[in-house]
Amino acid sequence: MNRAFLTAVTTIGIAQLAKVPLAWQQTGRWDWSNVIRTGGMPSSHSAGVTSLATYVGLKRGITSLHFATASMLSLIVMFDAMGIRRQAGIIATEVNDLDETVAKLAESHPPIVHEKREKELEERLGHLPEEVLGGALLGIFAGAFSYALEKPTPGRGLLSWFR
Repeated sequence: MNRAFLTAVTTIGIAQLAKVPLAWQQTGRWDWSNVIRTGGMPSSHSAGVTSLATYVGLKRGITSLHFATASMLSLIVMFDAMGIRRQAGIIATEVNDLDETVAKLAESHPPIVHEKREKELEERLGHLPEEVLGGALLGIFAGAFSYALEKPTPGRGLLSWFR
C-alpha cells in the first residue's frame, strides 16, 4: 500500500478518535458520535493533509513538485475548513433557530401552519482557527513519525530534503 496515503488516512482516524476525549474534557460527557462527526478539535481534514504534505516533503524533498502539490492541497483544505464550511455551520445554526421561532409564532397564531422539520441541520461543519492549527500540528507530527519509522533509503539524509 502507498505509505503516504496510509499515513494520511491513519492520521485522519487518530484525529477523529481524539475528538472523543477532548469533547469529554469540555462537557464531562462521553459522546462517541464525535468519531464520525465533522467539526471540533482537532480538525481531521487538516491533520490528514498536513501529515501527507509532511511525509511527502521528508520523502521527496521540500523543493519537489510532490511536496508543492501536497502543500497547496493542505492550504486549500485548511482555508476551506475555517471559511466556507464554518460559514455554512453558522447559517445552519441560524436556520435552526429560525425554525423554532416560526414554530412558536404558529402556536400563538392558529391560522398560521408550520410543520417543524424532524431533523435539524448539522451545525458543526467547519472549524475554528485553533482547531485547524491543532489538526495541522497533529498532522506534522504524524507525517514525520511515519517517515521516521520507514527503513532508511541510502543517500537520503537531512540535506536531501532541500534538493
